[in-house]
Amino acid sequence: MLTLLIFLPVLTAIGLLFAPAKANSIFRWIALVVSVVQGGIALLLASSYNSQITGFQLVEKASWITLNLTNLGQFKAFYWVGLDGMSLPLVLLSVLVMGIATLSAWNTNQNTKGFFILMLILNTAILGSFAALDALLFFVFFEFMLIPMYFLIGIWGGAKREYASVKFFLYTLLGSIFILIVFIALYASVQNPESAKAVEHTFSIQHLLNSDNIIAGSALDPNSTSTFLGWSWRAWAFLLVFLGFAIKLPVVPFHTWLPDAHVEAPTPVSIVLAALLLKVGGYGLIRFAFGIFPNEAASFSLLTSVLALISIIYGALNAMASKDLKRLIAYSSVSHMGFVLLGAASATTEGISGSVYQMVSHGLISAMLFAIAGVLYDRTQDRTITNYSGLYSAMPKYTALVLVGFFAAMGIPGFSAFIGEVMVFFGA
Repeated sequence: MLTLLIFLPVLTAIGLLFAPAKANSIFRWIALVVSVVQGGIALLLASSYNSQITGFQLVEKASWITLNLTNLGQFKAFYWVGLDGMSLPLVLLSVLVMGIATLSAWNTNQNTKGFFILMLILNTAILGSFAALDALLFFVFFEFMLIPMYFLIGIWGGAKREYASVKFFLYTLLGSIFILIVFIALYASVQNPESAKAVEHTFSIQHLLNSDNIIAGSALDPNSTSTFLGWSWRAWAFLLVFLGFAIKLPVVPFHTWLPDAHVEAPTPVSIVLAALLLKVGGYGLIRFAFGIFPNEAASFSLLTSVLALISIIYGALNAMASKDLKRLIAYSSVSHMGFVLLGAASATTEGISGSVYQMVSHGLISAMLFAIAGVLYDRTQDRTITNYSGLYSAMPKYTALVLVGFFAAMGIPGFSAFIGEVMVFFGA
């Protein structure tokens, strides 16, 4: 079921390539049907998940890549997916948000075929990133998000769409390079304990998370005394993978691509970008940076905590100074993602649980906020906040929804953001 959930959108997208481009309504309805079917599959997965059991469940594994390399032994990678208590809620969030984004794109008339095909491809890449249990498979899904998002911003975006899409692409690609370097080093340093061979390297995330599987004398051996510029190789690996996912989260000062991307992206793309793509960064930080390198994370906890606090305060100050509604929401997202980093940096049960809760909560709230901004922009082609004074008299029901969305984003008790932020504070 998990494989079907992941690949149903991209298989549908391949089928839509052969449909006539003039049949606009077909693409909308098929994308919506895919979202509904995914919702049913996601509910089945959630009902099959046993929250009383630790570790990964609903696991599916198949041989993917096997190469015999001269002098380097056998190179293996697997199609390996599964869910645990962190990835399951993020998968459910992804299915819901992609459905919301599909509905918000209902009035898209410019190259409707291309738009919905790219959205379906993006759907698969996001779900695959959260479900992958093989580091190489995760990296493939992670990179595959770049392609549809680049074109969705660059073709259907605003006046400065080319600038915003290229900036997004370059920032994320730079982070991906750092992540790939560490994944290669991990593969060379970790052995599969289940293998009958003397040494069999692995990309298995389950094995990467267990320090007992690190090969003695390898570059990432915790007992190694080898250093570079005063830091161990494990410390450098942590910093590289942290930087790679911090760009995606994003963390100040690596955040400058986000406001431009949000402002120029069409409403459905802004919803997906804020609600899901930022969460891949938070997921990567917790799963890989803090999960695989816990001791190094503890050593740099002051640095990561300070960066988190700067993100929280700096993002909030920029939001208060913003005159554009989407830019305000974008900077508030930087602030809210700072809570995710702060909770992860605490390395406590409360802090990390709060980070995951905050990611799911912010995914729902940011989707609502960007939909709110899209309603106004679609009708007026204007996002200047001061121009909407007295909006209640013209749109009272809409204004009530605005209040719900903004109060939720503020973290007022009774809303989900309050729970996540309080847990982060307790952990910190």
